[in-house]
Amino acid sequence: MAQRSNPGDGKTGRAACNNPTFLAGRIVLIEGMKSNLIRPITILSALLVTATGLLAAAPGAAVGTGPSFKGPLGLQLYSLREQFKKDVPGTFNVVRDLGFHDVELAGTYGKTPEEFKALLAANGLKGVAGHFGFERFRDDPEGVAKEAKALGLEYAGLAWVPHTGPFTEATAHETAKVFNHAGEVLAKQGIKFYYHNHGYEFEPHGDGTLFDLLVAETKPEFVSFQMDVMWTVFPGQDPVKLMKKYGPRWALMHVKDLKKGVATGSLSGGTDTKNDVVVGTGQVDWPALLRASKQAGVKYYFIEDESPSVLEQLPQTLKFLEQVKF
Repeated sequence: MAQRSNPGDGKTGRAACNNPTFLAGRIVLIEGMKSNLIRPITILSALLVTATGLLAAAPGAAVGTGPSFKGPLGLQLYSLREQFKKDVPGTFNVVRDLGFHDVELAGTYGKTPEEFKALLAANGLKGVAGHFGFERFRDDPEGVAKEAKALGLEYAGLAWVPHTGPFTEATAHETAKVFNHAGEVLAKQGIKFYYHNHGYEFEPHGDGTLFDLLVAETKPEFVSFQMDVMWTVFPGQDPVKLMKKYGPRWALMHVKDLKKGVATGSLSGGTDTKNDVVVGTGQVDWPALLRASKQAGVKYYFIEDESPSVLEQLPQTLKFLEQVKF
């Protein structure tokens, strides 16, 4: 399974993660310890659970859900990419202890699909969806379907279409063809294909954008979409209006907020990871969006937090979603 990519060193997105230098960087060290010592992730996991009071939650309560928001809610494992690169089993402990059951994948960190699925199961986790590289869907959709089945996934998709300069109409046409073919191949194996928007697709086109063109030229029976909320707001789009516009085409959502004060309107598909903030503290009108997504019939929600403070922010995001009213 491919890592996700997006241009820009030190920026939230995908291509940076295909860069070996990036993959080796930004290891978070525990203050006061020598640079070559890392606090065991399992200890940090226990502290997180205790500090956030998750252990006191009502038995059987689904994590991050409450009177209004019912989920189902999972975690995009890319959020903990730095931790997974150091300790795969230990990071699964973190995910489990935070209370998640459903997860979305973005790589298997050197494990075979079978090994990764076994680790998920050992921690009470279920891989629902996963991101793969565009080239694999273009060149070998059968191979993607095989791997997705081995991982036990229901959905297989991608979050970045390689392009140089602005995303163009010609690229959008070709991309739609790849999506339709891949979606048809995957459907024969019982896997649903989806595309996760990343901001660059909102180039103006006619009366709308190139994202509108992608939706129009892809077949609903083979291609669904995942709204990444931050990557909808950052390029200056209204996620509530977009959710209502395409309704059932939205199968999945990345629950993700953009820091207040950050300028919107950029179609670069990249911004500083520190602009990922606790859900409910940023620019998104979550009650309105969650109401619209419920009406649209979104099947799965996944928190994705790419910030360096992810371990501190995740419990706060869960608390917000448990309490939000709409």
